[in-house]
Amino acid sequence: MSGETRDGRIVIVGASLAGLRAAETLREEGFEGELTLVGDEPHPPYDRPPLSKQVLLGRAGAGQCGLPARRELNATWKLGVAATGLDPLGKNVLLADGEHLPFDRLLIATGTRARPWPNPQEGALEGVFTVRTSDDSARLAAALDAGPRRVLVIGAGFTGSEVASACRERGLEVTVAERGRAPLIGALGGTVGDWATKLQRAHGVDLRCGVTVTALKGTDGRLTGAELSDGSRIEADVAVVCLGAVRNTEWLADSGLAAGPRGVACDAGCRVFTMYGIVTDDVFVAGDVARFPHPLFEYQLIALEHWGNAVAQAEVAAHNMISPGPRRRPHLAVPTFWSSQFGLNIKSVGVPTFSDQVVLAQGTPGDRRLVAVYGYRGRITAAVAVNRAKWLEHYQRLIETAAPFPPGPGAADHLADSEPVPSDVPDPRVLTHGPTVALTGHLPDRRLTLIRPAG
Repeated sequence: MSGETRDGRIVIVGASLAGLRAAETLREEGFEGELTLVGDEPHPPYDRPPLSKQVLLGRAGAGQCGLPARRELNATWKLGVAATGLDPLGKNVLLADGEHLPFDRLLIATGTRARPWPNPQEGALEGVFTVRTSDDSARLAAALDAGPRRVLVIGAGFTGSEVASACRERGLEVTVAERGRAPLIGALGGTVGDWATKLQRAHGVDLRCGVTVTALKGTDGRLTGAELSDGSRIEADVAVVCLGAVRNTEWLADSGLAAGPRGVACDAGCRVFTMYGIVTDDVFVAGDVARFPHPLFEYQLIALEHWGNAVAQAEVAAHNMISPGPRRRPHLAVPTFWSSQFGLNIKSVGVPTFSDQVVLAQGTPGDRRLVAVYGYRGRITAAVAVNRAKWLEHYQRLIETAAPFPPGPGAADHLADSEPVPSDVPDPRVLTHGPTVALTGHLPDRRLTLIRPAG
């Protein structure tokens, strides 16, 4: 490593998973300069997946989800203060407390926040919650501990479904309202969505699909229920708003970077684009806020809200920040995701929404153990396993090599007797939540494969 890249000042805006792992990678790879991490929350980095799972079930406290440090960082932490602007010419990050933080290289890792209820007055009612931060989860867990008569969950994506699962495991009555025709449909398509519909109803969830919540009602500042678009009314003490995520890019509005509601666009090496499509060499991005091209998905820009992607992309970004051009590497990890709900472990690899067909390769629609394989234009692009996670490594290799769809004999220990059907991926505009994998861009008529190095 050259002295120029080993020294200097690096600022990481975003003190969560991606920011922490990037900082650790910088030190592991020999960066000896000044390192500063900025975070708008007052807490040190913590793990978010347990917040909608173990914490809501009372199995862990929100304050017990801290991320373990892999090494000493020798860094300056500025927690509880948000970044409000970026001066790319003067190379300064502007902070909410008025400080201008100079940098030589910058990593944007500001992630996402929960999308709030669109009516601020209704959203401020006591009993209305979101689930994104540790404070959010702690407040909701306390409300569930109090034993509400009914919980209303608005949105049936992964977070909404996990909240509903936690409520039912606690023995609480829960109603789920979803604008789409099935739970999880925005992330996994209609076939798996139909399976999820049966799963939730079998566990006692009052599932209302194809409807929206038109108003939250309250008395004396306290939630009492909600009105739905079909004219019905729900009496509820607690409402959990699970309408997807908002990417934290507003502070970059005047920066001249390619940043907007869909995230911060970058190349495969995590270098951020300007608004004119010119790549920068001193501003990088990683984690949920990033939009990056992937050759397996026809170079569309992908935004991922996945734990594993945040770690892998942060490590690539950190490596490239302190490496000369020939030694930089691309972020080409195949997306993975997991969720625990209603006693089942759901895991995926690839991008299920990047598909036109799906086949049930193992199990049947009524099983609690199955594998669904997705294809696009005759090649495998994703797989979802329910309590059969051991098969995902196999399907990951098929995805990486653009293997033909549907998978042939030998792809599983038991091939279900089923034919491919349309994957039924809906237009995101008909959902009350966004998918955890968002694809944007064009579809060039070109097919590529990834070659895994030997050894």
